[in-house]
Amino acid sequence: MAARGFPYTDLKDFIAALERAGELRRIDVPVDPTLEISEVVTRTVRAGGPALLFERPTRGEMPVAINLFGTEKRMAMALGVDSLDEVGARIGAMIKPELPVGWSGIREGLGKVMQLKSLPPRKVKTAPCQEVVYRGEDVDLNRLPGLQVWPDDGGIFHNYGLTHTKHPETGKRNLGLYRLQQHGRNTLGMHWQIHKDSTAHHAVAERLGQRLPVAVAIGCDPVVSYAASAPLPSDIDEYLFAGFLRGERVEMVDCLTVPLQVPANAQIVLEGYLEPGERLPEGPFGDHTGFYTPVEPFPVLHIEAMTMQRKPVYHSIVTSKPPQEDHGLGKATERIFQPLLKLMIPDIVDYDLPAAGVFHNCAIVSIRKRYPKHAQKVMNAIWGAHLMSLTKLIVIVDEDCDVHDYNEVAFRAFGNVDYARDLLLTEGPVDHLDHSSYQQFWGGKAGVDATRKLPTEGYTRGWPEEMSMSPEVTALVDKRWKEYGI
Repeated sequence: MAARGFPYTDLKDFIAALERAGELRRIDVPVDPTLEISEVVTRTVRAGGPALLFERPTRGEMPVAINLFGTEKRMAMALGVDSLDEVGARIGAMIKPELPVGWSGIREGLGKVMQLKSLPPRKVKTAPCQEVVYRGEDVDLNRLPGLQVWPDDGGIFHNYGLTHTKHPETGKRNLGLYRLQQHGRNTLGMHWQIHKDSTAHHAVAERLGQRLPVAVAIGCDPVVSYAASAPLPSDIDEYLFAGFLRGERVEMVDCLTVPLQVPANAQIVLEGYLEPGERLPEGPFGDHTGFYTPVEPFPVLHIEAMTMQRKPVYHSIVTSKPPQEDHGLGKATERIFQPLLKLMIPDIVDYDLPAAGVFHNCAIVSIRKRYPKHAQKVMNAIWGAHLMSLTKLIVIVDEDCDVHDYNEVAFRAFGNVDYARDLLLTEGPVDHLDHSSYQQFWGGKAGVDATRKLPTEGYTRGWPEEMSMSPEVTALVDKRWKEYGI
C-alpha cells in the first residue's frame, strides 16, 4: 500500500511527508556543520529519533536535511510501502519462473508488462534543478553546507552526492553514491572504490587519454537516492530500477556543460570532468566501519557549472560505527534483494545482514538442509554472488531459526558447531574500506555451519532434541496468567 503522496516529486516533498507523519524535527538555531551537526545526528540516530532539518547551518547558504532514512519506518515511507518486504514481494512475483495458465495467468502476465512500462526515465527540456546557474568563476562549493563529521577528517565532505558517469565506449550510464572531499571552491576528490562501475568507466577514459565527464546530483527524491546505493549488476540501469520502485518514470534533464542527464528535480547539480592521470590525496575520513580510512590518491573532479533550485535543501548523511543512518539503507537492500538472492541460490530460506556487520562483514543465512555439507555449498554460492562476494563471515542455520533473532542465531552458532569440522576457511575479495585484511582488497573469510549435523556428515551420536513445552501446558498458563499475579 503506497504511502500518502507517493511517489514524491522531490526531496522537499518527502520532507513535507515526514513532517506530516511526525517523523521530522526542524532545528531553527544556528548549528555548525563542522562536527556539531554530526554529534547531534549521531545522538538522534542512537535514540531512534526523527529526521532532522537544520534550518540555519553556520556555513553554507541552505538548510541541511539528514537522518531521512534512519529507521525502517522512514525507509519504508521513502519507498512508498508499509513494509520493506513489500518491495521484495513485488520483485519476487515478477520473477516467478512458472508460465501463465489460462486467462487469469494471461491477465497476471499483462499486468506485469504494464508495470514494467513505467520504468524508462523520461527526458524533459526544462527542470527545477537548473533554476539557478553558476558557471566558471562563479562556481563556489562553499555555498553548500558540506559536513566535517569527525575531528580527524581531511576536511569538508559531501556525503550524499549521486555521481553520474558513462562508459566512454558503450555509453552505458552508471549512478553511484560516493563520498566527495572538497579540495577547493571548484574541485572535489572522487572516492570511488575498486569494485565500483564508475571506477571502470574512469579506467577506460584514462586508457583512451580522454577526460571523463561527471555530474553529481545532491538532494534527489528518496527513491532515486536509494537506487544510487543499491548493489545492482552493471547491466541494470539504476533509473530503470528507480522507475520500478516509484511506479512511474523518473524525469531527467540534459546537463548544461557535460553530455550526461540528471534528475530534473534534484536540489543541486555539479557538472565537471576528470583529467586523465590526475590524482590528489583524499582522506582521512571517518567511515561506516567506525574507523578512519587512510589517505589515498583519488581522481579530481573539476566543476565547470553548479545548478540548483531557487531555494534548495542540502541532503547529507553521517557515517560512523553502527548504529547509524545507513543501516536503514542496508536493511532496505537486504529485504528488496532477497528474492533475487534466492533466485540465484534457491537453497536459501531467508538472510539477515546485521547492522554491526556494516554491510559486508557478516551474513546470517537459513537453509532447508537436505544433504551432507549443504551448508558449505551455500557458503560458496554466496561468495560467488555479485557483491555478496565481499562477505567475510557467513553463519548458516536451519530453516526453523529466525535469522533476525540474534539471540537465537547466537544460540545455534555457539552450541551447534564443532569448530574442527564445521568451520570453512577461505580467501577472497573484501571491501575497499576493510582495515583488517593484511592485503588491501582481499583477505580471509569464514563460514560457520550451525545447522543440525547428519549421520552422512560423519555425526554418529544422534542429534539431540531441543526442549520445548507441550502445547497443552502453554495454553493452560496463557489462560491462567493473570491468576499468578506476576
